[in-house]
Order: sequence, then structure tokens, then C-alpha cells
Amino acid sequence: MPKKILVVDDSALMRRVLCDIIDTDIRFQVADRAKDGLEAFDLLSRNSYDAVVLDVNMPRMNGLQLLQELRKYKIPARVMMASTDTKEGARTTLDALELGALDFVHKPDSAVDCRGENFRREFLRTLNVVANSKLLVFAEEAKLTEEKGTVKEMMKIINHHPVSVSGSKVVAIASSTGGPKSLQSVIPLLPANLDAPVLVVQHMPVGFTASLAERLDNLSQLHVKEAAEGEELKKGWVYIAMGGKHLNVVTSPAGRHTLHLSEEPYREGVRPCANYMYESLQTSRFDSVVCAVMTGMGADGTEGIGKLKASKKSYVIAQDQNTSVVFGMPKSIIAAGLADQVVPLDQIAQEIILHVGVVK
Repeated sequence: MPKKILVVDDSALMRRVLCDIIDTDIRFQVADRAKDGLEAFDLLSRNSYDAVVLDVNMPRMNGLQLLQELRKYKIPARVMMASTDTKEGARTTLDALELGALDFVHKPDSAVDCRGENFRREFLRTLNVVANSKLLVFAEEAKLTEEKGTVKEMMKIINHHPVSVSGSKVVAIASSTGGPKSLQSVIPLLPANLDAPVLVVQHMPVGFTASLAERLDNLSQLHVKEAAEGEELKKGWVYIAMGGKHLNVVTSPAGRHTLHLSEEPYREGVRPCANYMYESLQTSRFDSVVCAVMTGMGADGTEGIGKLKASKKSYVIAQDQNTSVVFGMPKSIIAAGLADQVVPLDQIAQEIILHVGVVK
């Protein structure tokens, strides 16, 4: 049976274009349409849908306001945002993800461009992920917030009683759908004196990763930034892979580790792809690598970590199914026998600290 989709957009032409795209795929069926958040809220109050395609800028009630109302009245919905790639648009998209949206696509300004094959393919791919993702009800979300508070207290204890792990280490994290919000339950809980640099590959398009890094930096004790070509890795810093470029670690003969951003082919259908990051760490001078594979579709990270484990001491943490929005990437790691530990989202930061240590 086709998945039922609600399309919300104030432009009659854009609604028609998006609905035409959806109805060409036998997996989906447009069940309802709304021209603003108020109409959508009324429909969502009375009906259930497998996914909602939501515009941001609309009269009467915009996309963010609708998400706030859904949260207020505890109305669950799987929401995919249609966003612009401007800096302001990127920040709005991150706001939407924090409010409960699961993923987003960059919607071209022109309806003509929306009819292009590239947009159609990406739109349907993302819609399929969202429509088949876990519906996180608000009671579960509240439980995760409560558990996160407990972990913060645990971090204080660890900071007062520093964990020491010998050798040089690096942390390498991979995430996709559900990742931007989930990273806020990991990165801000890592202490400023973490004894390793942190690399993050989050599947995002060009124009969004700088805003993600800025937001995480404001929340974190560590310094968080979008990765830049040629910069040297430093302890206490988190480097977010730039949207549209793969993140590689280059090791000099003297043992310096620097970042290289490449435009090698898409892999696993994405760029950045975590496999490149993990494979580049095979020849690094780090004594050990702590990997964390979090929520996301597909199998990105499995091939790279498999090669990494065969050549370097590595400890792999996989997020569990109950706290993953999409249990694709962690499931693939577990199925391949590469996971050393499977933990809920609220315990990932703790495990990273225990296996990396802090600078005394």
C-alpha cells in the first residue's frame, strides 16, 4: 500500500509540482494538500500520514510555527522540510530539525527547476527515508532529555576523576538522517580537555554544515568548526566535514595530521561519505581510533571501518535501534560484526570519554 503524504506549501504551482513528483512513484500517494500551517495543523489533528512535506515561509502559520504547535499538542508527524540553501535558510532548517523535522531537501526557487531529474531523485530518496523512519513520540523525546541530564552529571564526575588512556587517539563520528539533532546529545557532553581531536561526517549538502558547526560550537565545551583544507588536527577541537566535499586525514612523514577536502566521486550516494574518512585513518600515526556510528540511512561507514579495523586498533560504538531515527548505518555496522558496543544515544559521549580519556 502506498505511503500517505501531506504536502504543505503556500504556492499553488509548487504544490502541484511536488504532488506530481510524489504521484509518479508507486511507493507514495498524495493524501492531502494544505496552503499554510493552519490548514496543515487542522489536517494533522484529524488524520495520520506517513510523511509531511513542509514548506518554511508561509502566511498565517509558517513551517517552524507548525512544528512548535505539533510539539505543544503532542501530535506526532514524520516531517521533511523543503528548504533554501542560503545562510539564513540553513539556520532555519536546523531550527526545524531541532523542533522535530527528520530531514530536508533544498527546494529550488523555480518550479521549472523542481521538475529536473536531479531534484526529483533527491526529493523521492529523502521522502522514502522519512516515510519509513521511526516516529519518535514526544514521551520518548522527553525521556531522552531527562537521560541526557543524568549523563551531564556523569560527565562532571569523569572530569573530577580524569580517565587516562595511553597513546594518541582520534574520534571519528558518522551520522545521517536524524544526525544534526542527535549530535547535540553527544558533542556538547564531551569535555574541553578531551584527549583527542574529533572528526564528524554528517550527510548534508553544500551550505548547511557551517551553520551546524556554529550551532554545536555555541552549545559545546569543545571548539567546533567546519573543516578547512590543510588545517592541522588539534585536541579539544571538533571538525565537521564540509557539505559537498569528502573529509580525509593526511599524515606527513613527521607525523602531523592535516585535513584534506576532496571532490572524489559520490559514494553510498553521498558526499561527504564517512568511508573516505575512516579509510584515510588507516595510515595515520594515531595509536587508536574511536569510531561512533549514529542514526542514518544506508551503510556508510561499514566498508571504511572494516578496512580500518584490519589495520589499526579501533573501538567501534554503534547507536542502538530504540534511539535511532533511522537504524540503517548502525545496523549495518552491527550486522558486519564490527561493533564493539551498542548503546543508546545518551551514552555515546560517556563511552567516547572512557575510551579516549581526558588531558590531566
